[in-house]
Amino acid sequence: MKKKKKQQARPQTRKDDKPVTLGDMLNQDLMAQLKEKQQELQHQEEKQKKQEREEEARKKREQQRLREKNMSFEELLSKSDMDWKKYK
Repeated sequence: MKKKKKQQARPQTRKDDKPVTLGDMLNQDLMAQLKEKQQELQHQEEKQKKQEREEEARKKREQQRLREKNMSFEELLSKSDMDWKKYK
């Protein structure tokens, strides 16, 4: 006859048990400081991107101004949308 093996009791896990997160392990004050630092870094990044966009727009305006400054009268006249034949 075969001997019955004893079944090992497995610890039952509850469905409502949540895994331990890093936030649970850290002090709440430290978590608040980290979140504040994260927000500060995000604001700095947004500010830097805004400055970069403004700088790019300024460069484009300056290039356009220089292009128009160096245009000949004929180029300016052809670029104009006014119909000069009406005023002859």
